[in-house]
Amino acid sequence: MSERFLDPAVLARIDNLELLARTVVDGFISGLHQSPYLGLSTDFAEHRPYLPGDDIRRIDWRLWGRTDRLYVKEFEADTNANVVVLLDVSRSMAYGSGPVTKLDYAKFLAAALLYLSRRQRDRVGLVTFDQEVRELVPASARHLERCLHVLAREEARGPGALAPPLLQAGATLRRRSILILLSDLYETPESIVTAAGALRGRGSDVLVIQVLDPAERSFPFGEPAHFEDLETGDRIPVVPGDQAGRYRALMAEHLEAVSARLGEAGMDYELALTDQPLDYALFHYLSRRQAMARVR
Repeated sequence: MSERFLDPAVLARIDNLELLARTVVDGFISGLHQSPYLGLSTDFAEHRPYLPGDDIRRIDWRLWGRTDRLYVKEFEADTNANVVVLLDVSRSMAYGSGPVTKLDYAKFLAAALLYLSRRQRDRVGLVTFDQEVRELVPASARHLERCLHVLAREEARGPGALAPPLLQAGATLRRRSILILLSDLYETPESIVTAAGALRGRGSDVLVIQVLDPAERSFPFGEPAHFEDLETGDRIPVVPGDQAGRYRALMAEHLEAVSARLGEAGMDYELALTDQPLDYALFHYLSRRQAMARVR
């Protein structure tokens, strides 16, 4: 797989979110087809005659060699499900130590996940929130373009909270769904589990992807400075040399606790750093979907 098509810093130069999503998903699936994990993305269903405009990579050349006719492979997803992305657009998501903020990365990933899901013929929807629901696009087979339009215009807004908007969003779900929460999760592990648990009504599967900037995990700062809380605007003086070790230990403890508590509650968890290629998160999503399909 060509990593450059999945590198967030490269993707930031693409100002069309639909083009970005298509570039990411096509590159990702192409990479799967060249790897041992082909079966993860889709399952073969049937052949149909080739039509002008079809992706030539899906032509079955062996069948052409036997019949002298062009056929493409049709695939089907494990399930035709409702897939809804819930995107945190609170102020803390505006942080970025590099060319890509947490919100940028989350938007790239959300667009790719929705595009990939629709390609698998799932119904897709989107919820954006800070301390309340800001935009809600119901899951539908016709709502991909609308979801991408909402994503493209979203900006980091007010203070964040998980429980009220997720409870509100969960109440709108009428069908069992696959729900993907994208947030930096700056709350206690107990609060995160309680809030995400509100999404599990009607047997929905919940995947929580915690989006962090690498600097939030490693604390690479060396000079004394004032650090500002993007949610409240509060500023405090910090001497990094005195605090770095303690900070890293607390962050590692927090991440481990979030992962463990969500797992105990039956929800899946993944950490995504904003300098990571998007294929890590996409691969995790497809692996999880395959596991859910086997359980069902």
